[in-house]
Amino acid sequence: MTHVGPEVATVLARVRRRLIPFLFLLYIVAYLDRINVGFAALQMNAALGFSVTTYGFGAGIFFLSYTLFEIPSNVILARVGARLWIARIMVTWGLVSSAMMLVRSPTAFYTLRFALGAAEAGFFPGMIYYLTQWFPARERARTIAAFMTATLTAGIIGGPISGALLSLNGAGGLAGWQWLFLVEGAPAIVLGVIVLRVLDDAPEQAAWLSDGEREALVETLRADARRQRMETTGRALRNGRTWLLAVIHLIIPVTLYGIGFWMPQMLKTASGASDFIVGVLSAIPYAAGAVAMVVVGRHSDRTGERRWHVAVSATVCAGALALSVLSPGAAWTVATLSIAMMGLASMFGPFWALVTSQLAGVGAAASIALVNAVGNTGGFVGPYLLGAINDRTHSFAAGLLAIAAMLVVGAAVVVAAVRD
Repeated sequence: MTHVGPEVATVLARVRRRLIPFLFLLYIVAYLDRINVGFAALQMNAALGFSVTTYGFGAGIFFLSYTLFEIPSNVILARVGARLWIARIMVTWGLVSSAMMLVRSPTAFYTLRFALGAAEAGFFPGMIYYLTQWFPARERARTIAAFMTATLTAGIIGGPISGALLSLNGAGGLAGWQWLFLVEGAPAIVLGVIVLRVLDDAPEQAAWLSDGEREALVETLRADARRQRMETTGRALRNGRTWLLAVIHLIIPVTLYGIGFWMPQMLKTASGASDFIVGVLSAIPYAAGAVAMVVVGRHSDRTGERRWHVAVSATVCAGALALSVLSPGAAWTVATLSIAMMGLASMFGPFWALVTSQLAGVGAAASIALVNAVGNTGGFVGPYLLGAINDRTHSFAAGLLAIAAMLVVGAAVVVAAVRD
């Protein structure tokens, strides 16, 4: 791995302060627009007569279109630049997200969720690829973990905000779930325009760095890239290690969105509380996960170890999910889901550091997109699995145990088959 000297470390700290807060904000908005359907379901399902299976299919179909368009989107981003392409992604998904307020039938629900996935395709892998253009490999677990705490921060702030918007039910002739989609889609459109003014595609374009800082950073990144393979898109997509990581990644979205899309309804069942209180309770697991994500990401960078950080974290998550089915009480549900989210979140930084450790160039963009695309089919599997099992058993227990089993298998594969 490239040694980061004191001078470059200072430059990287400045880059981190400049980029991460803004990218963090963008990803909060992205994740909020994915999972707000979970809170909308507290009112929408009854209002529109959606069954649990209908909701689960609609919540998950987002990931089918996201997967379909992921690789071409990230390849385009690598060619035209992150600034222009990220702006395009955000404006289109904001428009579609707000249009969710118009849903009246299962067909419209499925169509708009599919369109939302197509609009947002490439956003997350584009962000990961963008970070590789600014940070050498040894800095990436902590950097990616810091960026991805936005996922959990969205859960922390999204719950109370969504609960408050649901309480507007009837205001201005709109249902609470319609207010939720309308209001939470707007920030993506505004921020998409701001991206054009704020982001630089690469360090060479960063006028906010001095000439010496730019030169030091660019040389560090070039030295780091020389340790990686420059691959064409085709060769990157045939890389066996990339496919193995893609299959392993499947368990992360299965768990994240399986829990995320159904957590409000789990907590509603366990507590019997109001929609606003359910939103507040749902923030607790995400807050616990955010802390664990940063701590484990830093430890992974400090030790340079990735595989065991991923495997142990997955095992902790699996154990907590298994324990969560032992009691229906609200306190137990919140506690076990918090531990599960801590284990799951701790996987993110080390896992993506593994993914970005060997390839460079457009091939790296394609491989990141492939891993995320294959893995994100789990975003369809998780919600649909829990919904279908719940329809049959009238309980989330069997679905949570199935996800726990997947995590254990994934942990074993990481340890046995993946090399740092």
